[in-house]
Amino acid sequence: MALDTANIIEQLKGASILELNDLVHAIEEEFGVTAAAPVAAAGAAGGAEEAKSSFDVELTSAGTEKVKVIKIVKEATGASLLDAKKTVDGAPVVLKEGLSEDEANELKAKLEEVGATVTLK
Repeated sequence: MALDTANIIEQLKGASILELNDLVHAIEEEFGVTAAAPVAAAGAAGGAEEAKSSFDVELTSAGTEKVKVIKIVKEATGASLLDAKKTVDGAPVVLKEGLSEDEANELKAKLEEVGATVTLK
């Protein structure tokens, strides 16, 4: 069966970040591979650095869809609506700490989808 590469690329262009994230996870599970970049060897010491296992999600900016960002922050943190608003108003602020890579990327994708600027630390 021949793949229609151009058609696949066009479909991917129209997908949301969350849909692409789900696709990557499905491919990883189906084929037993990982999309993570390999860890580079350390410079002068010659030892390999350990891969980061926990991540902090920092809201850098709420963007133009502040209400949507507040709703996502409320859901993600379990905070009240008022506390979520205060958190978003206080950006840049760390929203959640110690998340797995998948959890951090999922929250980041949700926030970026509504226009927020997010960094993982």
